Amino acid sequence: MTTERFLPVPAAPQPPSSAPAGPASTAVEPASVAAGPSSPPSGAVIVQGSGPALVLAHGAGAGVLGNFGLVLDDLAQDHTVIGPHYPGAGGTAAATRPLRLDDLADGLVDAATAAGHASFPVIGESLGCAVALRAATRHPDRITALVLTAGFASADPVLRLNSELIQALGQGGELAAAARLACLSCLSQTELAQLSDAEIDDRVAETLAGLKPALRHFDLVCRVDVHGDLPRITVPTLVVVPTGDRMVLPATTHRLAAGIPGAAFTELPGAGHLMSAGHRAEWLRRVRAFLGAPRPKASPTGSASPTPSSR
Repeated sequence: MTTERFLPVPAAPQPPSSAPAGPASTAVEPASVAAGPSSPPSGAVIVQGSGPALVLAHGAGAGVLGNFGLVLDDLAQDHTVIGPHYPGAGGTAAATRPLRLDDLADGLVDAATAAGHASFPVIGESLGCAVALRAATRHPDRITALVLTAGFASADPVLRLNSELIQALGQGGELAAAARLACLSCLSQTELAQLSDAEIDDRVAETLAGLKPALRHFDLVCRVDVHGDLPRITVPTLVVVPTGDRMVLPATTHRLAAGIPGAAFTELPGAGHLMSAGHRAEWLRRVRAFLGAPRPKASPTGSASPTPSSR
């Protein structure tokens, strides 16, 4: 059964944005970026659209377009969409040291503030959910809402084994095999069964193209633990659970939602780990309904009452 409970997204004043207007996207370089585990992540930032800021936190390996390419144009119709890449994603240089979650979270916020935005919602996917959650606890004055799809507080056994195997295969020179494993895990059984052999080969080739420099992402996946962040989240949060996910178990994402005070959750029946064309419209509908939910009336005790929404 699908449960939806849309909480209000606090309105925040937005200073004038330096992001380019219109649907065209650009890639900009953050200023004074240093290498190493104690500095913000380096690399290009995708900026598209105009309006209030909406920040994207991508998952391991895929990059911004790999995770959000199917919805980027729609979101940019009425937002300035800002998508920083972690080291090794989006054509950026690979990290030379283990990645740190704090650095990725700080880099996410830095990219948005550098574009002229004081506060903003964050949409995270997979590893990006942990990045978004850490950003919300490290920068509570910046983050106004969270949308978390296929997220986890720490790696479950399926995610850990997949991530370890992808790393081992990639580091052992078997990148093509690692790419095939990633595709197998990120597509639902139904999605995979609908693809022809040629389409599967195309998916593997796309994954393979950016996998080698992003291998350290999967190391971070295995080390992430944001259980301590969950009770500290105070902004409206929507957790999206793809029920056909074979990379992050749906039960893991349900537990993530249960750990966040007042979080809403909604299921995408049959959806796999990555956004697919078949589930794009429904994901957009639910996320837009959440982000656009009206402010609730205060209850007699002074606390906000959630705004109900039908499926």
